[in-house]
Amino acid sequence: MSTEITLLVLLAAVLNAGWNAVIKVSGDRIAVMAAVTLSGSLISLLTLPFVDLPDPASWPLLALAILVHTGYHFVLPVAYDYGDLGQVYPIARGSEPLLVTLGAAFFAGEVLGAIPLFGVIFLAVGVMALAFDRRTGLKQNPRAVLFALGTGVCIACYTLIDGFGARQAGSVIGFAVCLTIGDGVLTFLIAAIWKAGAIKRVAKTNLAPAMVAGGMQIGAYWIVIWALAHAPLGMVSALRETSVLFAPVASV
Repeated sequence: MSTEITLLVLLAAVLNAGWNAVIKVSGDRIAVMAAVTLSGSLISLLTLPFVDLPDPASWPLLALAILVHTGYHFVLPVAYDYGDLGQVYPIARGSEPLLVTLGAAFFAGEVLGAIPLFGVIFLAVGVMALAFDRRTGLKQNPRAVLFALGTGVCIACYTLIDGFGARQAGSVIGFAVCLTIGDGVLTFLIAAIWKAGAIKRVAKTNLAPAMVAGGMQIGAYWIVIWALAHAPLGMVSALRETSVLFAPVASV
């Protein structure tokens, strides 16, 4: 990857750790996630007139990406209900690069060379190892680990779909903007049916942090989707997961 892409993906990693911390500490997880994603979708809506719409050939992947991102928005808060940020986040983010690398090789014929492949493997295993100790391992907290792994599967799926869709879209940023509008609105509508009262409480007490987190979330997504269109999927996803270095700081 170029230096430009590397630095931008590292910035996305910082943003990713930041908005995940807000989801963990700011009240009802589902309600906060709904507020965060809706804030992001409103910001995206303001930028829509200034970007080109994605090519119609990418719309099926765009729709699928919206659905998978929305599912992820509900799996992640549930995982945080069972485990700490310092446990859930490393497992979810560490398992994803391995799955993306396998998926990219199978679906796109994108096979990494020996050195990048070992880099992805070592990063993923190292990241996941941060979460396993005597106090928070699988035997002590199995639900947190299982939900974290499920979150990792969701992340891997949407990363592959985002990458393939962005490459077909013509307008990469247009694809990213439409995605964050769609998944933010859909997440909010589902959550509003489920937890309307909790969302009202978040709006009264934690609206400002949720809006900041929404900006961080879409910033991270836009950067990574752009990078996925210009660099190997496995390498981008692995580099993004250096966010685990920033997550413990936010967790403390």
